[in-house]
Amino acid sequence: MTVLTRAAAVLLATTALAAISSPSLAQDFKGKSAGDIVIRARGVAVLPQEKGTLNAGAPVNASIGSAKVGNDYIPEVDFTYFFTDNIAAELIAGTSRHKVRGNLNSIVGGNNIEIGKVSLLPPTLTVQYHFMPKERISPYVGAGVNYTLFYNEDAANTNNPNNLRITSTNYKNRFGFALQAGVDVALTGNWSLNVDVKKIFLKTDVTASVNGAIPVTSKVTLDPWLVGVGIGYRF
Repeated sequence: MTVLTRAAAVLLATTALAAISSPSLAQDFKGKSAGDIVIRARGVAVLPQEKGTLNAGAPVNASIGSAKVGNDYIPEVDFTYFFTDNIAAELIAGTSRHKVRGNLNSIVGGNNIEIGKVSLLPPTLTVQYHFMPKERISPYVGAGVNYTLFYNEDAANTNNPNNLRITSTNYKNRFGFALQAGVDVALTGNWSLNVDVKKIFLKTDVTASVNGAIPVTSKVTLDPWLVGVGIGYRF
């Protein structure tokens, strides 16, 4: 099942939940309004769609394989402010940690070579348009910018096939762009259920050292999906 298929299934399930809720709950809510502040807590799947070629420096000076970045599942907090009933800005805060591996073309058994782990702090600011802000089910779309900081970079420092050892790694911080779609479902009072999907367009430059000498570089396109479900409270 693809990411988009899973997201669509969650959105359908959310709509069904709203449809079968009791009439009393359906009436006990207030629509979105200018000046509202919404704080949400979400569980988020961070799913990189990576592409990257590993290039070795002297004495090899050649393309030697490709990079792979693992998924992560994290808690996230976001803050939304409504400038008007329909237009809002959202800032998300969360951090993820990923295993990085490489497929080395010219080495027997060179698939899934451990490169190490790295943590990402990707604050993202989006401007949103909320459809039907006064209705119980209110979808929205958004677009914005992202700045990803890479930290806690741990090289694998273990023997891979042919006694290759990744002894250090470095990732460059980068700006990116974000697209967003989601839906808020009012529950009761100021509480709401939220389903949110973001696509972040992000690239980084990675440098690693093999056996303390041979430099390996890669321009990695990460472009992760962030698929989240959570609860919001409006102030």
